[in-house]
Amino acid sequence: MRASFVFSEVVNGLRRNVTMTIAMILTTAISVGLLGGGLLVVRLIDRMQEVYQDRVEVVVFMTDDVSANDSDCTQQPCANLKSELTRASGVESVKFENREEAFANFNKVFETMPELRDVARIEAMPASLRVKLTDQERFGAIQEKFQEQPGVDSVVDQADYLDRLFGVLNGVRNATFSIALVQAMAALLLISNTIQLSAFTRRTETGIMRLVGATRWYTQLPFLLEAMVSGLIGALLAIVGLLISKATFIDRVMSPVFGTGIIPEIGYGDIAAVAPIMLLVAAAISATTGYVTLRLYVRL
Repeated sequence: MRASFVFSEVVNGLRRNVTMTIAMILTTAISVGLLGGGLLVVRLIDRMQEVYQDRVEVVVFMTDDVSANDSDCTQQPCANLKSELTRASGVESVKFENREEAFANFNKVFETMPELRDVARIEAMPASLRVKLTDQERFGAIQEKFQEQPGVDSVVDQADYLDRLFGVLNGVRNATFSIALVQAMAALLLISNTIQLSAFTRRTETGIMRLVGATRWYTQLPFLLEAMVSGLIGALLAIVGLLISKATFIDRVMSPVFGTGIIPEIGYGDIAAVAPIMLLVAAAISATTGYVTLRLYVRL
């Protein structure tokens, strides 16, 4: 009997303030959706760091004359450079990549971007010595020692490029969380106002219930459940929004990048992983806001 009464009160409360309920659900959906987007970016960054942690190399690019005339690094100065790098402190391995191999790797990476492959020429691809370090902090010493040696065009640390990429992704994540926070504040105010309005419209009913012996918790429970139901509906809409965004936008726009293996693909499993967090956050915020509002502003 009590459970059915509480359930009916929740349904009636949502129907009485339908416009504010819809506004609260939509605002919560936007806020939680942005939170979910930020969590997906965090998962993407973590996965990229795992993927590239063992791939980061120091690349010693050869000059054009070395690239054109020494295809197996057996002539000078390439052979001498390779030998010195192999003996250098902190170097795990050294691999030579000639111009043909560099061009083949370029075509493989940009296989899904024919517009880039069409304009690329093998003559533009430099040969290189790819150095795997045991300690990435040794890059400075390697660069200082080999930058000015004959046959060397430049010395590049791939970790620098990754740091820039991660910096951009971190910026996207921070911006998403910031907007989500602003939307969350709006959702909190809407939840608070909705509960106050709902309590005001039912003040006579709750007053009678208190007179006949109903506890404060029993009279407050329907309002808390209203807030939680609205929050959970908003979270479900946010999850559906992420699924639709993946199917209609992310997969379509990012498929060329995902196909190269440069950036790991965001899958439905990732959305499934962040969905419980979104539901939990929405329910917790709604319930907490409802409880605080009832304790501070509403006397039931």
